Amino acid sequence: MDTLDETCDSFDIGGDLTVTRLGFGAMRLTGPNVLGEPADLARARRVLERGLELGVDFVDTADAYGPGTSERLLAEVGVPDEAVVATKGGLLRSPDGDWLRRGDPDYLQNAALCSLDRLGVDCIDLYQYHAPDPDVPIADAMAALGELKDRGLVRHVGVSNVSVDQLDRARDEVAVATVQNEYNVADRTHDGVLDVCEANDIGFIPYFPLGGGDLGSKADALEDVAAAHDATPRQVALAWLLDRSPVVLPIPGTSSVDHLEANVAAAALDLSADDVTRLD
Repeated sequence: MDTLDETCDSFDIGGDLTVTRLGFGAMRLTGPNVLGEPADLARARRVLERGLELGVDFVDTADAYGPGTSERLLAEVGVPDEAVVATKGGLLRSPDGDWLRRGDPDYLQNAALCSLDRLGVDCIDLYQYHAPDPDVPIADAMAALGELKDRGLVRHVGVSNVSVDQLDRARDEVAVATVQNEYNVADRTHDGVLDVCEANDIGFIPYFPLGGGDLGSKADALEDVAAAHDATPRQVALAWLLDRSPVVLPIPGTSSVDHLEANVAAAALDLSADDVTRLD
């Protein structure tokens, strides 16, 4: 099958990290409920290896995935130097699976140091504040990440799960290279955030790009467009995201090589204006 560099255009994260726009989200390469190691480590490694073979050069992870499992797996597989690895800090994963926000500056800086160690790198390509902590001013959290950038420990800084107002306040403290919010063909809550990103050449990374397998309100339209292209509804959903804006960087995740290959093939779909109108 075609590789991504043959079918997908690129984006420059922070103006200098060029990636193909269809990346890979490594959250699913963990155990059940995003806790512990995957049941089949060899299979998880093979998914990562196959993605790299197909030209995936942007991989997104977080310290909370496992916790630590996903980052360690990336280090074990050995991502090429030319690929970009993004990770996140600011969420704790409790043993019962709760997500706990933690944004105090000392915690974030220590979390980044731990991620550096697990990833086995001297500098993290893109370090993202995973979710604003309501008990910590976002300016304080972003200033801490700005210090990491100044020290050369992270190359670019991103934010996740933010509103337009939070993004504006984050940008007052440090250059924001990317925003990662939930977004897909059926959930466009963050259209306003995407508009800000597009206007300022900030990468927009939609998580749950396939709605966790549930794109309910758009199911019929996706089925119809998919049939016309001999594709699957999920492939059409990814193609819609790539068509939505040149700053959009979808990161579909999977623990299956077959699903990975189907996701990569979505980059070759060319949606017509009529297709997009039906999906809109």
